[in-house]
Parts: sequence; structure tokens; C-alpha cells
Amino acid sequence: MARIFVAQPTMAGNERRYVLDCLDTNWISSNGKYIGAFEESFAAFCSVRHAVAVNNGTTALHVALVSLGLNPGDEVIVPTVTYIATANAVRYCGATPVLVDVCAETMNINPEDIERKITPRTRGIIPVHLYGHPADMDAINDMARRHGLWVVEDAAEAHGAAVRGKKVGGLGTCATFSFFGNKIITTGEGGMITTDDDDLAASLRLHRGQGVDAHRRYWFLVVGYNYRMTNIQAAIGLAQMEGVEKALADRKTLAAWYNEALADLQDEIILPTEADWARHVYWMYTIFLRKGDGNRRDLVMERLDEADIETRPVFYPMHVLPPYREDTPYPVADLWAQRGINLPTHQGLTRADVDRIAGSLRAALGQP
Repeated sequence: MARIFVAQPTMAGNERRYVLDCLDTNWISSNGKYIGAFEESFAAFCSVRHAVAVNNGTTALHVALVSLGLNPGDEVIVPTVTYIATANAVRYCGATPVLVDVCAETMNINPEDIERKITPRTRGIIPVHLYGHPADMDAINDMARRHGLWVVEDAAEAHGAAVRGKKVGGLGTCATFSFFGNKIITTGEGGMITTDDDDLAASLRLHRGQGVDAHRRYWFLVVGYNYRMTNIQAAIGLAQMEGVEKALADRKTLAAWYNEALADLQDEIILPTEADWARHVYWMYTIFLRKGDGNRRDLVMERLDEADIETRPVFYPMHVLPPYREDTPYPVADLWAQRGINLPTHQGLTRADVDRIAGSLRAALGQP
């Protein structure tokens, strides 16, 4: 049987035609009609005024923090369970990521823990919409307003997720997205920052393009960065946006298949949850073992690999990694990060594939 990969892109629309148009017209670098068109499409998708395209999700975070004025000595609240880019971008600015624990139900940042970690040096909060489930933005924004903090949504994994009917990307001061090859919308490599703040959008555009004055060539106003997206990447992104609603619908269907196929294993595993106020877009369908530690989780993954099914572990918490190591316990993250498994999640999967994955998981868990 063919190997089932944990993620793979779907190029089923105008991607090829738009890329060939870039090649035929020689618009292949960081100018061209597709960049603006992609930004406009993504801004409309997130219901915001501005979308600023960059070359990856990490640089999206960095240029957002630079444009918000983050300085050495400042602190930013970050969940301990996230991809390391979230914390790294804070460090790029010379600031300190202050780690907080997560909620057991969604593995998203715990608002109660945020409150305990705010100090006079805190400048902002970066909630991460982990694996496609949005963080509790109402509680986070209320806290930010009371303490005079900005909020940067790390929405790298959550294109189309929503809180009480409003999509992520427009729920904070700004939001950042990734378009890496395994994301719901991909440009191969790429990123986006969204915001309703006109001044912030202008600063983002200034800093992503080396700080050059928009009205005076080779006159640089600030120390900027070469974080621009290419027209070819944007061409792929625009074509992907034309199919985004189908992509989201397909993931919802896939999650329903998994829920049905794995229903009889709920004494052994915990299936993903969706808060009643949330729209989960299932970037990854993530399960958690009810018992055992990281060794047992790894053994289950090895058995699935032997069955030609690729999986991924949940991210290591930041506080166990060398750059951010702490001796402080984070009870939820310490337990659940050891038990989490990302199952294959992409549009190319069929119901037969899901049944095969469920059967292999059942065998890996030692179930008849």
C-alpha cells in the first residue's frame, strides 16, 4: 500500500496557469500584479483592511513585533506549547518571551496563566491558534485592554478559524500567517500580516522592504529587512485562495470521518474538541493518549510508521528546549505534549485512507 503522508499540498486550481504567466511576462521577483491581488484577497478573507505579504511566517512575526516597537528589555507573553518561531521572533528583538501554560482541552494559551505573568515590562501577548483551533480571544483581548497591551495573533496554522463567527486575522492588533507547504493555504514558503490599523500597515510595508521610502528611490528611512514575497509565490497564493472554502470544507469532512472511525477508541485516546464559540479548521487532526508518557507515544508512532503512515508529535514545549529551558513546571503542557500525535491531515485523503489509519492506530495501541 502507498505511504500516507502527514501533510501534502493540493494544487487543483489555477496555480500552474498563474505561475506560467509570471514566467511568460518575466515578473518573477518582488514586484508584479499577483502580490497586490493576493494581499487583497487575503484581507477580504480575514475581513480586515490590510494584508501585507512577506516571505515566511517567521518573518511575519518578526516584522510585526518590530513595527509594534518591541525593544530589548521588554517582555511578551507566549504559550509554552507552540512552534519555536513564536518565541524566536521575540528574541530577535532582544525582548524576553515569558512562557505560560496551556488549556488541556485545546492546548491553546491559558488566559488565567497570562494574568499571573504580566509585569511592568510586558508589552504584548502572542496567542497561538494551535493546530487550527482558535485561542480564547475575547478573554485575551479584555485582559490586554485592561493592561494596555497589544495582541499579535499567531495564526500560522489557522487560516479560516473563527471566534464567535469572526475569523482569526482580525481579532487582535495584528495577526501573522504562514503559507509553508503543509499549511491549509500554501505558497511553498510565505507569510502574511493582517491588521485594521492603517499606521501599523504602513510601518509593516516599510520594514519588510529594507525601509525604503515609497516616494524616493534608494532613500532609506529606517533599518529594514528584505522580507518581501515574490510574484511567483503570490501567484500560487492567489490560486489557493480561490479554493480556500473547499479546502476548509474538506478538512471539516475529514475530521468527521476521523471522529466516526476512532469513536470506539475513546477509552484509549482523546479526540480533538471544538469549543462552542469556535470554528476549528483542523490544520492537524490531533489525538492524545489517555495514559503513558512520551516513550509510549513514540512507540505508537513507530508502529504507525511501520504501517506506512506518517505522523508527527505535538510540539515540544518551549520550556524544555535548550534556548528557553526553565525548571518551572507547566503541568498541562508537561503532560499532554508527551501524549499528543498529529494524524495525517490533508485534502488528498479519502475515507478509505482514514479507515486504514484508524485500523493501524487500533493495532498500534494493542486493541483487537
